Amino acid sequence: MQIVKPPKIQMDDVPLNRFHIKIAGLTFGAHFIDGYVLGQIGFALTQMTPQMGLSSFWQGMLGSSALIGLFIGSLFLGHISDFIGRQKIFCFSFIIITIGTFSQFFIETPLELFLLRIFIGIGLGGDYSVGHTMLAEISPRKHRGILLGSFSVIWTFGYVAANFLGHYLTYIDPNAWRWLLMSASLPAFIILLLRIGTPESPRWLMKKGRYEEANTIIKKYFGTNVILNDEYSERKAISFFALFSPQYRQRTLFNSLFFICLVIPYFAIYTFLPSILNIMGLNQSFSTDLLLNFILIIGALLGIVLTQTFSRRGFLIYSFIFLAICLGLLSFIPEQQTLVMLMLFAAFTLVLSAVSNLVGVFPAESFPTKMRALGVGFATSMSRLGSAIGTGLLPIAILSFGMQSTMLILTGILASGAIISILWAPETKDLSLVEASDISVP
Repeated sequence: MQIVKPPKIQMDDVPLNRFHIKIAGLTFGAHFIDGYVLGQIGFALTQMTPQMGLSSFWQGMLGSSALIGLFIGSLFLGHISDFIGRQKIFCFSFIIITIGTFSQFFIETPLELFLLRIFIGIGLGGDYSVGHTMLAEISPRKHRGILLGSFSVIWTFGYVAANFLGHYLTYIDPNAWRWLLMSASLPAFIILLLRIGTPESPRWLMKKGRYEEANTIIKKYFGTNVILNDEYSERKAISFFALFSPQYRQRTLFNSLFFICLVIPYFAIYTFLPSILNIMGLNQSFSTDLLLNFILIIGALLGIVLTQTFSRRGFLIYSFIFLAICLGLLSFIPEQQTLVMLMLFAAFTLVLSAVSNLVGVFPAESFPTKMRALGVGFATSMSRLGSAIGTGLLPIAILSFGMQSTMLILTGILASGAIISILWAPETKDLSLVEASDISVP
C-alpha cells in the first residue's frame, strides 16, 4: 500500500495553531504594559505634584519620559535584533521593564523617576520592534491583520486598567502613587518567565544561513510538511541607511510619518484629557472617564474587524479624513453646545482607537525579513519621538495660543496624515512576507 505524503505548504499559509496564539499572547503583554505605564502617570502626578512641589516643567518631563525611552529603545534594540536575533531581545526587554517598574516605588526625586521611566520606555520600545516583527514573521497571512491589529486592543485595555486603578488608589492613601507605579512589575515579571524558552524566528535563522535550525523549528511548531521559501540570498548585515535607499525610503517615510500623525493627537489629547475636557466645558468625572474608556475599547475591537474587512490603505485614508473633520469642528463649536461636543468627541475617540490598529500592521507588513525589525523599530521610534514632543508642548500651546488654535494645529497634523497616506500608503493586505519586497502604492 502506497503511503501518500501530505502536500507541502508555505509557512505563510498554515492554519492558525496554538503556537501562533502563544506568541501573540506573549507579545501582547508588552502592549498591555505600555498602555498601563502611559495611563498611570497622569494619576500619579496628581498626588506627586503637591508632595514633591513639581513644576510645570517636571510634570511635562515625567509625562513624556516613557515616550522618550520608547524612542531610544525602538531605534536601537530593533536594529540590534537584526544582528543577534529576535528571541534575545524578546526576553531582555522584559528584564528591563520588570526592574524599572519595580524600582519606581523607591524614588525620592523627580529626576530619579524621570530616568527610571526612560529606562522602562527603552525596554518597551525594544519590545515593540521585536514583538511586531516576531509575530509578523510566524503568522499566516490570512490571520496576520487580526493578530497584529490586536496590539491596539491590548494597549487600550492596559490604558483603561491604569485609569480604573488610578481612580481607586488615589482616594485611599496619599502615597498610593508609589503602589500604582510599581504595580506594573508583577505582570511584567510573569511575562518574562513565560517568554523564557521561546524559539527564534525561523525567517531570521534562514536569513543568517542557519537552515537546519530554522527547519527544525518549523517542523516542531508548524508541521513536517511546512516549508519556508524566503528572500535569503543576501546574508550580509543590513546598514541602518538601507532604510533610505531608493528601494525603501518611500515606505520608511510613509510608515514613520503616518505613525507620527496618528499618535501625536492620541497621546497629546489623552495624556492631558482631564484638563482638555474642563477647558472645553465638559465636566471631567469618573463617569465621563468610564464612557470614554468604554468607547476606546469598543473602537479598538471595531478596528480589528475593519482591518480584516477593508483594504489597509482605504481604512487609513478615510479615518484620517474623518478625524481631521471631527477635530476641526470641535475647534469651532461653542461651549454651550455640550451634547454636540460630546458626540463629536466620542466619534473622534471611537475612530482614533479603531484606526490605531494599523500602527501594528503596516510597518510589519511593509519591510522584507532582512530589515523588518529595523524598519518597524525606526517607524516606532519616530512615532514616540513625535508623541513625546507633542505631549510635552501641548500645555504650553494651550497656554500660549488657546484651546481653539491648539486643536486646529492637531487638525492640521491629521490632515497631513491623510495627504501622506493618499500619496504613499501601499496595500499590504493578503500579501505574503516574501512579497513585502515588492509592494508599491496602488
